[in-house]
Amino acid sequence: MLDLFEGEAPWQEPLADGAVVLRRFALAEAGALMEGIAQVSEQSPFRHMVTPGGHTMSVAMTNCGTLGWATDQRGYLYAGRDPRTGEPWPAMPAAFRALSDAASAAAGYAGFAPDACLINRYAPGAKLSLHQDKDEPDLRAPIVSVSLGLPAVFQFGGLRRNDPLKRLLLEHGDVVVWGGPSRLFYHGIQPLKPGVHPLTGEYRYNLTFRAAGKNDYK
Repeated sequence: MLDLFEGEAPWQEPLADGAVVLRRFALAEAGALMEGIAQVSEQSPFRHMVTPGGHTMSVAMTNCGTLGWATDQRGYLYAGRDPRTGEPWPAMPAAFRALSDAASAAAGYAGFAPDACLINRYAPGAKLSLHQDKDEPDLRAPIVSVSLGLPAVFQFGGLRRNDPLKRLLLEHGDVVVWGGPSRLFYHGIQPLKPGVHPLTGEYRYNLTFRAAGKNDYK
């Protein structure tokens, strides 16, 4: 099924109240986005972060923007500097911000101004357990999540961990945007299956845009 509809124009699929899948929305910009990932990771390399409980995450991660997501013994936090390099996180590439602006507007969240972009790299077998994105101070702002490379199964549930899950295949160029009533819905990624993508090789990359600092989104 990989890129079966690559020649088709982008389209939307409702996911939940306040959530939508923008199929193929980032396809035309995928090359520029991958160039941005390379630039960011050269300054702040990918790493497998360790959770407060001592678990090493299977997903490799880095960040760009004014703030970056990190972990320490106290928990999860946003910091202005990369704890590995001691330097500020790399600036958000222009292609990243342009894509986030366009996707959030298309999903009905015009005015979203992210100051953080988490970049996740999935190798075969890597996964992201069910979780809520709740470390941001202003939960009125949405989440914009961009998929690049190998396809993955995205799980999207409800406000409780044991709520029924929707499972959908996210392919290269797909964007998921959620906010409003579904902003705190549990979500995750099932273990990535092996494969080779012409642009990303054996990996899947995910860009997650968030408003992590003070925000005036309404």
